[in-house]
Amino acid sequence: MRGEFLDLSGARVYYYAAGTRGAGVPVVLIHGFPTSGHLWADVVPLLPSGHRVVVLDLLGFGRSDPPANGDVGIGAHAERLLAVLNILRISRACLVGHDMGGAVALSTALRNPERISHLGLIDFAPGVRLTKKARIPRSIIPLARHLPATLLASWIHGALLRGYDDRDRGTRSLDMYLRPFTTEEGRAALISHLQSADRGANGVDSLSAVQVPIALVWGEHDPYLHSAIRAQLGRRASPSVRVNAIKDARHFTPEEVPRAIATAIADLLELNP
Repeated sequence: MRGEFLDLSGARVYYYAAGTRGAGVPVVLIHGFPTSGHLWADVVPLLPSGHRVVVLDLLGFGRSDPPANGDVGIGAHAERLLAVLNILRISRACLVGHDMGGAVALSTALRNPERISHLGLIDFAPGVRLTKKARIPRSIIPLARHLPATLLASWIHGALLRGYDDRDRGTRSLDMYLRPFTTEEGRAALISHLQSADRGANGVDSLSAVQVPIALVWGEHDPYLHSAIRAQLGRRASPSVRVNAIKDARHFTPEEVPRAIATAIADLLELNP
């Protein structure tokens, strides 16, 4: 496993590479809000051999630089992802995104379809109206500018903890993910992420424009996706679209059920692009 920073127009983005190179297409794993590449730590060793695996920390998360004045909308993340593929000389890849990372993966697939071989969307439904438990009230953003950084991070922590089935694990993970946001600089970064959360999002109909195999995977008890939306996604099953609702799982499935996620990715890779 090898990690390093890439310079993207003056902003450093961290990634690590794993897996074994072979005939298989590279697999790029993209985390969501407010996590980092650590989300995939238990999935990576379970992926099939013969695939180069690239795990990113999006700008403003994990080890990557704070966003400063950088755009952290979905479209901007997608542009940086394409730049990463170019630097790493990856001409075509399987993109797998969790949560907001699913929006980044989908946006990249729509903008540059020739660069994508497969698309995996984990605990993400394009263009859906989230449940009340998931929505960040617009009113809190102006208030957040005046909250102590630790208090704002604590509020986000509480809002996301219900996404874990194992609360102890969730507490430890969220403590780690939110630690960079507990400084004054971190508070500004967190507010930028909250403001940009829905910019560049695509509707559910955009899936029909993606002409590669797709896997839609979510936890059956995900508190952030309406059951009606999950049913709508379930009806999209076809030879080129794999749908998998994981029993007894909530939102942070790559952490809590890594084998199920790795199996879903392996099944996706078996489909001919």
